[in-house]
Amino acid sequence: MTEHALAAGSPANPDPATSHETIVVLDFGSQYSMLIARRIRELNTYCELLPWNTPRERLAGHDVKGIILSGGPNSVYDEDAPRAPAWVFEAGVPVLGICYGMQLIAQQLGGR
Repeated sequence: MTEHALAAGSPANPDPATSHETIVVLDFGSQYSMLIARRIRELNTYCELLPWNTPRERLAGHDVKGIILSGGPNSVYDEDAPRAPAWVFEAGVPVLGICYGMQLIAQQLGGR
């Protein structure tokens, strides 16, 4: 399946060439990542569903208004657990973590 569950240009998924406001969903392996992105799109908001390790440059040209970190099957305490890229916390936009994503935010920002 592609990054976009809905066809680009449809009302629930505006064409990125004409839409500047973007919500980014970083996928950490949740079975609900595509559902999260679809629900955002149903609110007539452009949404990119991307792998957790996506470089910031991939979002050039997008006016990112918020970032959602999905859940995932890992524990933040696992040695090889995926981490949110530093740019997520440097972007100056709201960040929402769901399950594993919230645990990542807490851990990466110094919580225990």
